[in-house]
Amino acid sequence: MLALFKRGKKEKKNPNRLFAISAQKGDIEAMRNKVIEILQKSFSKDIIFLCIGSSRSNGDSLGPMVGSMLKEKGVPFYVFGTLDAPVHALNLNDVLQKIHNEFADPLIFPIDASLGDASQVGEIYLMKGPLIPGRAANKSLKPIGDYHIRAVVNKLDLLLPAKALIEAKIENISTLARIITEVLSPIKLK
Repeated sequence: MLALFKRGKKEKKNPNRLFAISAQKGDIEAMRNKVIEILQKSFSKDIIFLCIGSSRSNGDSLGPMVGSMLKEKGVPFYVFGTLDAPVHALNLNDVLQKIHNEFADPLIFPIDASLGDASQVGEIYLMKGPLIPGRAANKSLKPIGDYHIRAVVNKLDLLLPAKALIEAKIENISTLARIITEVLSPIKLK
């Protein structure tokens, strides 16, 4: 198990960043408590973890890996996007349509990989505001959710962002997926 400690270094301030942890430093329980606060505000809604990505690329497999792990842990919420049934750019709109057909006003909580600068690689962010999937790869996909979790899986290469996702180290992706699962899997709302 990784030793996790509260973040102490100074970073650029993002007003939508609610909490950050990393594989090296962090506080899983504190991030879990923030997620619980968010979910309790929406207790009357169906809660859906939408784990976005594809297993065709190491970096992009983070979401489906988390989705599979959450299902294995038996989380008491709906999970869309696993290694066996991924949610990605090609089927995202269909999956969102299915969700809105099956659930009246759900809380959709997206989880996705992202790219960042070298100092951010390995960090996991709980963010206020919608996730804009595919932004690093210059894809224009619809924003999703009021909150989201994203993990920085590799350094952004402005010229070849898809290559940066492909070249992300699978062992790092697996570690980030386990940490996100550890944040989300024991959550039970009262």
